[in-house]
Amino acid sequence: MLPTVARVLDLDVMRRGLPQVVAGADRLERPVRWVHVSELPDVAGMLQGGELVLTTGIALPEDREGLARYVRELDEVGVAGLVVEFGRRYFDSLPRALVHAAEQRGLPLVTLRREVRFVAVTEAVHALVVNAQLEQLRVSESVHQVFNELVVEGAEPPEVIRQVARMAGAPVVLENLAHQVLAHDTAGRPEAELLEDWERRSRGVRPPGRTGHDPRSGWLVTTVGARGQDWGRLVLVQEPGPLPEGEAHPHTMLLERGASALALNRLVVRDRESLERQTHRTLLSGILTHALTVSEVALRAQALGVPLEGRRLVGVVLRQRRGPIPAALEAQARLRDFTELAAGAVRACRHSALVGALDDEGVGLLIALGAQQDEHAALDSFSATLRRMSAEAGREGADAPGPVVAVGSSVGSVRDARRTLLEAAQVADAALHDAPGGGRTASYYRLPDVRLRGLLHLLRDDARLQTYVERELGPLLAHDAEHNGQLVQMLRIYLEQGRNKSAAADAAHLSRPSFYDRLHKVERILGVDLDQVESCLSLHVALLALDAVRR
Repeated sequence: MLPTVARVLDLDVMRRGLPQVVAGADRLERPVRWVHVSELPDVAGMLQGGELVLTTGIALPEDREGLARYVRELDEVGVAGLVVEFGRRYFDSLPRALVHAAEQRGLPLVTLRREVRFVAVTEAVHALVVNAQLEQLRVSESVHQVFNELVVEGAEPPEVIRQVARMAGAPVVLENLAHQVLAHDTAGRPEAELLEDWERRSRGVRPPGRTGHDPRSGWLVTTVGARGQDWGRLVLVQEPGPLPEGEAHPHTMLLERGASALALNRLVVRDRESLERQTHRTLLSGILTHALTVSEVALRAQALGVPLEGRRLVGVVLRQRRGPIPAALEAQARLRDFTELAAGAVRACRHSALVGALDDEGVGLLIALGAQQDEHAALDSFSATLRRMSAEAGREGADAPGPVVAVGSSVGSVRDARRTLLEAAQVADAALHDAPGGGRTASYYRLPDVRLRGLLHLLRDDARLQTYVERELGPLLAHDAEHNGQLVQMLRIYLEQGRNKSAAADAAHLSRPSFYDRLHKVERILGVDLDQVESCLSLHVALLALDAVRR
C-alpha cells in the first residue's frame, strides 16, 4: 500500500515543520505516489497524478483568479496534496483565495510553520514508496507461487477458493452466470449470513470490466472463464465502502489469480474426458463429416485397440430423455459423465467400440462385432448394462426408463460406418418422443420401432413436409405466437388422448367447459371439425412432423 498524505505528515521530518492542515482535511487518505518540489505556477503540466507538491509559494500568483487556476490545475491532474512552507512568501497565513479554492476542490492543503529540508522529505517519502512497491512485488510473487502450485497439483475449485479466502481474510464465493453458488468459503463467518438471498444480492452487483469493486456492497468481483467462454464469477465479500481515492483494491491481483486457476481447472477437468475419449470423439466426427478417409479411421482405431476392419459395425446413439434444461456448465458435466458411463458399459460387456460425444446432447458408439457374436444379444447386453449402471450412478430412478438407446443397421465395412451412425441418430431423435416401453420387446430402438415418427424424422428436411406442417398448423401456430397461447398444446393433448375429450381435459388440468371452449377455438382458427377422424389424423401427422422439423 502506498503511503497516504496523513502518513507522510506523521513522518519525523515533516513533524519538525509543525504541519497544519488548512483545507481538504477529509481527503488525507489519498495515496502519495511521489514527492515533487516546485515553485512554478504552471507545474501541473509536469505532473502525472499522485504527487505531493512541496513549495514555498514565492512564485505563486497574487490575484484570486490566478490562485484558483493554480489549485484547479493541480486537482485536475490528480495530485495527492499541496504543502506550503512559511518563511519566504507567506509568514502567518495563506491567501484566503488559495485556501478557499483548495477547500472547494477537496485538495489537501498543508502549511509548514517551520522550515524543513525538502530533500529530506523527498528521501523519506520515496523510501516509503519504494518499500511499498517492493512489498507489492513480494506479495505478488507469493500469490503466483501459491496458485501455480495449486494448478500444477490439479487442485479442485473448493481448494482454490479456500486459499483465496485465507489470503484475503474474507469470504469468497464462486457462482455461475445464473448467480447460483457453485462453491464458497465463509472465512469463519456464518454460512447463512453469507449465502442468504444470494441470487438477488449478486444480480445487483455489476461492476464495469472483467474485474471491479462495487462500493455499495463492498464486493470485489472478477469474471471466470477462458478461451472466450466465461462461465462464472468469483466474488470477494467485504463490507460496503469506497476505496481510497485513486487506489485499486488491494486484493485485485489475488482474486484474478484465483479466477485464472479456476478457469484452468475447468479446462483440465473438461479435457479429463480423457485423451482416449477425445480421440474416440475425433474419429466418430471424422466418420460423420468425411474429415478422415476410410484408411485413416481404420488405422487410428486399430491403434486405439478398436479394430474395425473385418468386423460387423453397428452404430448406436444414446440420448437422455428430456427433463428440465440444465445450465450450460451443468449440461457439459452431464454429457461428460454420460459419455464415461457409456464407455464403462462397453467395457463391462467386453465389447469393442468407439465411444464419444456426438453433439451437446448425445453420445455415439460404433460397436465392432466379431463373426461369432450375436448382434441382438450384444446390443441387449449393452443396453441392460447401461441402464443398470445409470441407475446405480443415481442418474435415473430404479423404475425410470433410462436413456434412449437407438441402433442403426449393421454394416460390413468401415466405408459404410457413416450410414449406420446416421441412421442411429435419426432413430434416437424420433425415439425421444416415444413413450418408454411402447410395447417393444427389445431394450433398444431400431428404425421399425419408431414407425411413422421415424419416417417423418427422415423427411424433416424436405420442403414438402415443412409446407404440409404450415398448411395444417400455420394459423394455430401464428395465433399462439401472437397471443402467447397454448392452443397447439391443447390440440396435441386431445389427439394423444384418442379424441376422448373428458380424458384430455383431465390431462390438461382444466375443467371440461374450459377445455371444450379451447377446442372450439382451435376449430374456428383452423377451419376444421375435430369430430372428423380424417381431419384429426391429418392434424396428428402434422404435429408429429412439427416435432421432427423442430428437432
